Amino acid sequence: MHIVKIKGGKTLSGEIVVSGAKNSIVGLMPAAVLCDEDVNIYNVPHLSDVDNLIDILEYLNVGVESKEDYMKIIPTNLCNKPIHSEFSKKLRASYYFMGALLGKYGHVEISFPGGCVIGARPIDLHLKGFKALGATITENGDTMIIDADELIGTNIYLDFASVGATINLMLAAVKAKGKTVIENAAKEPEIVNIATFLNSMGANISGAGTNKIKIEGVEYLSSCFHEVIPDRIEAGTFIIMGAALGDHLKVSNLIPEHVYSLTEKLREMGVPLEIGPDYVIVSKPEKYNPVDVQTLVYPGFVTDHQQLIASLMVLANGTSSIEETIYENRFQNLYELSKMGARIKVEGKKAYIYGPTKLTGTTVMATDLRAGAGLVIAGLMATGETEIQNADYILRGYENIVEKLSNIGAELELI
Repeated sequence: MHIVKIKGGKTLSGEIVVSGAKNSIVGLMPAAVLCDEDVNIYNVPHLSDVDNLIDILEYLNVGVESKEDYMKIIPTNLCNKPIHSEFSKKLRASYYFMGALLGKYGHVEISFPGGCVIGARPIDLHLKGFKALGATITENGDTMIIDADELIGTNIYLDFASVGATINLMLAAVKAKGKTVIENAAKEPEIVNIATFLNSMGANISGAGTNKIKIEGVEYLSSCFHEVIPDRIEAGTFIIMGAALGDHLKVSNLIPEHVYSLTEKLREMGVPLEIGPDYVIVSKPEKYNPVDVQTLVYPGFVTDHQQLIASLMVLANGTSSIEETIYENRFQNLYELSKMGARIKVEGKKAYIYGPTKLTGTTVMATDLRAGAGLVIAGLMATGETEIQNADYILRGYENIVEKLSNIGAELELI
């Protein structure tokens, strides 16, 4: 288990560069097995989730070559073997192999996926979509066996605009016979990035980024070159750090449109921002206004950002609130934040944060990825030393986090 120790109160300045998107690369790597030739991916972040996906690919006899931020995936000798829990439990995104292998071979065996415990994240929409395409599903203990003699394009309506289901059904439909339409599809930028990747191979996907995605099945996918988009959640993390402690901190290599819901909320708090074509410059204001946040599917306020902005809300002059509408168990970070002196009341899906409050360093526990990142923000803000236990969660989604923050003035170490 890793531990992060932080000495708080340091001013953050200079430039910090955003890495490739975790939520994109974890879909791109399984998607690559659909290709009938080699694929080349750039701007790949170095994350534990990426390492775990490499383990799965190599177990399936897929060649992987990586150097710095470049990865070559060679699926020509792929062996479609059962993906056991020793692989699948390490990360939620292992479930993308369901759609990819089903789409390529008409058969997949995989144990239920793992990931952060932030609430119920059922895969019923994925399975419902696979069945609509013509697959049959058998559950054997913790293993799902999904078979289809032939996948036939059809209309699929998602009861909820699920990112995971949208991507998985896109993967399954790429080589299906005929036309598939996914209605009430999720619109997240990572979906657009994965659709672009597939189209670069020769897939025929339109409408990604809207609520209706159309896929005309193709028989063959060829080699391509592709770049991972910048990580909007990491970008938001650094922008919030700058809002708390920044002195003209430049957060670069981002797409401002992807963090618009966050930057507008920070402006409402009184945070001065300069937004450029691929950067945001942020500084700490003299005072913070309280704000109300409600999480929504993209382009609404991102659920991943609510755990981060909660730490900043303790500085506001008054009562701020967060309403979590996506996951029912995503306030675990608030109980840890309370240990540092934050005044918080949780009532069901709504939390109230009373400020201003000064945080004091203590020992806290990362309960999931973004909760851990929120505690890093709190630790940077607090007086004294903060120790974040179970920091392996943080390493799942942030590349070289200690080095990056040290370079802009933070004082922290990974143990």
